[in-house]
Amino acid sequence: MGLFAMNLLEHYQNQLPSSENFVPRKCQFPHKGDINLYGVRGAGKTAIVLDYLSGMNNEEVLYIDLEDPNLIFNTLETLTLQHYIDKNQIKMLVLDHYEEGMLPSFPNVLRLCILTRLPLDDKNFIPLELFPLDYEEFLAFESSTAQGKGFNHFLRSGTLPYLARSQKSSTHAMKRFFQSSFDTQEQKLLLLLAQHHTKHLTTHQIYTFAKEKFKVSKDWLYKTIKRFTAEKLILFIDDRYQKSGKKMLLFDFAFAKYLTLGQPFILQFDTMVALALMKHHIGVQTLGIHGYITNNNTLIIPAPFESEESLWAKSQKKFSLYKKYGIKKVTIITVANNYTYSIEKLHFEALPFNEWSVINSEED
Repeated sequence: MGLFAMNLLEHYQNQLPSSENFVPRKCQFPHKGDINLYGVRGAGKTAIVLDYLSGMNNEEVLYIDLEDPNLIFNTLETLTLQHYIDKNQIKMLVLDHYEEGMLPSFPNVLRLCILTRLPLDDKNFIPLELFPLDYEEFLAFESSTAQGKGFNHFLRSGTLPYLARSQKSSTHAMKRFFQSSFDTQEQKLLLLLAQHHTKHLTTHQIYTFAKEKFKVSKDWLYKTIKRFTAEKLILFIDDRYQKSGKKMLLFDFAFAKYLTLGQPFILQFDTMVALALMKHHIGVQTLGIHGYITNNNTLIIPAPFESEESLWAKSQKKFSLYKKYGIKKVTIITVANNYTYSIEKLHFEALPFNEWSVINSEED
């Protein structure tokens, strides 16, 4: 990769992409040390890094997108990179879309930032995980005129920054994301997973469903489910109530809806609540169909439109179940209702999603 390689690296240095209209995120870059910024595709890793680089001297920065077609026939080599870094006194090297094993070793540079979908197995890097947008971050993307419609737009657009920006046609943006981020076989699997979104599933059941729909090897499917789970494209939640299968969720509720013809609002809302818990690092299990139970035994029930009277009547019937599983508090997540009540010593509090998600974020 001799002269062409050096010319290509020079081109990368002179053509640093810009992150236009960047909206700050909660994920903050450490001021020193080598960083591995990782997270699910579409979470906004590239935008965060490009914004960070915009505050640096361009002559000291080298950003390489390893998905650049120019690298298909010209493999990047550590020695060439090191030579270029030394010659041009590069202080910050960024390798975007890196996959384990692309380089036998990393070059020596003052600061190194590697962007990956899965965390690197390397203790020399500070691991920094980026999730898609939480509700507060989503609102920051909204124009002031749209703020009042924030919840409805969140429901429609979901949590991926690229889609949050697409004010007009989220369907067109979804299609572009789907086609550009996944190969054909992965697309088929995602369509199947979306049809079983929020259901209790095992990988074996997914394989059984998949082979009825498209040509697929068991080996590929098991490996891909493992990779999707590691990337957090899909989430499996253990159930404290029933031991067969785990509740499976796709990483974005609006994307899951896009991949299915019709998905009831309650399923979208349920996923919205579960993903908010994950993003704030609150460990949960499901309690059958009764809600999500946290490690400190708070039961969280998504109930978007249910009235206080209706919930109180249901709580009376389920009270012995709550006692059996040691529930200490019940939080009911609604679209707009606030109310509280107690049964014996168990306290029930209903909060609208937008209030609850902010409280959750403050408790991180």
